[in-house]
Amino acid sequence: MLDLAAMLEKAYAAFNARDIDGALEAMHPDVRWANGMDGGFVRGHDAVRAYWTRQWEQIDPHVDPIDFTLEPDGRIVVDVHQVVKDLSGNVVQDHQVQHAYTIKGGKIRKMEIQAPPPA
Repeated sequence: MLDLAAMLEKAYAAFNARDIDGALEAMHPDVRWANGMDGGFVRGHDAVRAYWTRQWEQIDPHVDPIDFTLEPDGRIVVDVHQVVKDLSGNVVQDHQVQHAYTIKGGKIRKMEIQAPPPA
């Protein structure tokens, strides 16, 4: 679990630095990645690259992992503090969400976004 958490932390850091190639290193070439803007999923490295590029043209998101939990089904759920700014720097969202990862063979196969459980 520690190796997988370190891999995910590195991917989050790459995302926040807008280092797409660095973040994609953690993903299987046929990854299914949640599309938080439009719903559904994008599939594969090229689709994730296009999705993030389009996203960053519209908003400035920053995500910091807070906690990692290994679920009974094998997924890793990450509690994430997410701050989204508009392109002028105004905060439009500041909240916590959960990202659920399916990892096989040391690579992310799927990422889902879910709301955190009520406090």
